[in-house]
Amino acid sequence: MPPAKRSKKPIGLALIGCGKIGRIRAKFAADYPGVEWFGLCDIDEKTGKKLAGDVDADFFTVDLEELLDRPEVNAVIVATHSTMHVEPVRAAAERGLPMLVEKPLATGARESAELLRLIEKNGSDAVLGYTQRFRRRYLVAKEKIGAGEIGDVTTVVSRAFLNSLTPIGTLQAAEDRRQMTPMVISGTHTLDICMWLMAGKTPAEVYARSVAKSFVSYGTKDATMGVFTFDDGTIWNMCINWALPALWPPTVYSLEIGIVGTDGVLTIDDTHRDLVLASDTPHTTQRPGERKNVSFLTSYPPGDIALGQLWGPMREETNAWLARLYTGLETPHTTAAEGHENLLLTMAMDLSAARGEAVRLPITAEELEG
Repeated sequence: MPPAKRSKKPIGLALIGCGKIGRIRAKFAADYPGVEWFGLCDIDEKTGKKLAGDVDADFFTVDLEELLDRPEVNAVIVATHSTMHVEPVRAAAERGLPMLVEKPLATGARESAELLRLIEKNGSDAVLGYTQRFRRRYLVAKEKIGAGEIGDVTTVVSRAFLNSLTPIGTLQAAEDRRQMTPMVISGTHTLDICMWLMAGKTPAEVYARSVAKSFVSYGTKDATMGVFTFDDGTIWNMCINWALPALWPPTVYSLEIGIVGTDGVLTIDDTHRDLVLASDTPHTTQRPGERKNVSFLTSYPPGDIALGQLWGPMREETNAWLARLYTGLETPHTTAAEGHENLLLTMAMDLSAARGEAVRLPITAEELEG
């Protein structure tokens, strides 16, 4: 018998935030056949109207409430700056709307907890934009570990290096930098992947140290390193450093993970050293306006421009989310609850580093923020 056909629910999409990532998501949404109505919102009217024209949107406003109150709207993408998620997420959750939110829910633990409670109370199907989950290597790794092919995981090591240009830009754009640390903003991607791969394991303690030299003038740290201990004895050593020099070849993220189990080992090289471009004349990269003599290609997390389009994990992530709405497809997106837990764990690492002692887990938002 042929498989049963999925029912299709037309999408009336509201996109909030028309900057770089909002523009990428908007172009994918505009091409998705299930999106039958598309409205945009941005406090920068010029930027928003430009994107509305480029994607042939049905509606644009600078007023968040006006957009979400439109009768056509039944789904939301929140693509504002990471420090400005609270208001649009709260407004969408109050209406019980499904949403895709660029990580995190909020940069503060209390605000994140409040939003999660509201999301769960109103039954909003909210997921976060942890695009790395849609890289094929991580999907395959998840499948193999889940199938028990390396036995019970006992040890994990991860190392993430970032070119400093991206965090500097993020910090300069932030009005409030108090929680803008390497762990909370960037290390959270590694943490999400590793916790996803170790699904079912419960962290019991974290011990961390940080260093601040190059990024002191930005009010934050260069790097954090820590060890998580789980309730079954599993250990995980993770390092995040976002202070690498501007000439460091990867465009943003370079990650290595090693996972040892009772019956085997799995290593993941996501450093992008397998595709290197070197030239005497500086060439452009996927980062707007950037030119380099040496690049690790395919290292821009959203994907790569080819044939005038963006190809890669952000396309798959966005289209999978739209299919989740349109047909009910099961997807590997990070849930709001997982995203909130990610924030608490990254902040627990920062707290351990600040105190110079281990922090017991689980930990609450109140314990983290006093």
